[in-house]
Amino acid sequence: MPVSDSELTQMFEHVLGLSKVDGTQSVAILKSHYSNPRTVKAAMDAAQRLKAKVYAVELPSFNAPMAMGNDLTAYCGDTALTGNLAAQRALEAADLVVDTMMLLHSPEQEQILKTGTRILLAVEPPEVLARMLPTEADKQRVQAAEARLKQARSMQVRSTAGSDFRALLGEYPVVTEYGYADEPGRWDHWPSGFLFSWPNEQSAEGVLVVDVGDILLPFKNYCRERITLEIEKGYITGIHGGFEAEYLRDYMKYFNDPEVYGISHIGWGLQPRAQWTAMGLYDRNDGMCMDARAFEGSFLFSTGPNTEVGGTRKTACHMDIPLRNCSVYLDEEPVVLEGKVVAPTGSVAS
Repeated sequence: MPVSDSELTQMFEHVLGLSKVDGTQSVAILKSHYSNPRTVKAAMDAAQRLKAKVYAVELPSFNAPMAMGNDLTAYCGDTALTGNLAAQRALEAADLVVDTMMLLHSPEQEQILKTGTRILLAVEPPEVLARMLPTEADKQRVQAAEARLKQARSMQVRSTAGSDFRALLGEYPVVTEYGYADEPGRWDHWPSGFLFSWPNEQSAEGVLVVDVGDILLPFKNYCRERITLEIEKGYITGIHGGFEAEYLRDYMKYFNDPEVYGISHIGWGLQPRAQWTAMGLYDRNDGMCMDARAFEGSFLFSTGPNTEVGGTRKTACHMDIPLRNCSVYLDEEPVVLEGKVVAPTGSVAS
């Protein structure tokens, strides 16, 4: 059932509370004309109920002539904040920014975070926010996996569909998402529940097979046929299959940038309340489809930028591709077996 305005405000109060917002804090609501007005109002009302000092920063959209589609991840890098130092300073002045317009993959976001300001992205429909309302248990689950990933020096991914992928780790940090921003300089996304890192440069090798039922984002499509990706020295060198492979090749070619083929972050989903099936029940313009990125046991890999962790690959094209039924190994020890998360003790997590 649809979430009421009162419920949405209560949900924001819960998440802002987990994010350590109180009467000593200032909260900036970053919005644009396409932001969900209910989300903006609920965030402002919740911050006021927590006695925080709250204000809004509204920016125009800017990339309509370049982006294909309305998905907020369909064009990355430059944002309405690019070159707008006054607006950037206004956001840096806040203890927490609630981002309802999407700054992800922009250098300005990284500069804001370096000042100690926290950022919480919230762009999904209210009903998705409600179903994946974050808890402290979500944080504990993700942090347990983070401890294991930080120790690893390699990741291997295999599947019965034909995936056989490997990458070295350690050059880039581990990033966690559990749904709230509770530490200085932390970025997070409500809803979420997964973690990832980036392969060492030029180390990703092998084959990844996007099987029937796997998801291509930002297309928001369930694949109806297999797509085989050949990967050498950190880059996709071949995209094979039928129509859907042709579509993917043509989409990436549009950006006219060899960096779009770079393998970006790699990791796995840990959110039991995220559902593989959910994407089919929403309009394509409803949010970013975080269910697909976070559902428990998925292997999520991406292509394109790595600037948010200090890399040099700035490119506008960013694909997120969650695969089902994969086995993921860290230093040849399983963390996911055929789409089922394996607990650190070796037992299958419930």
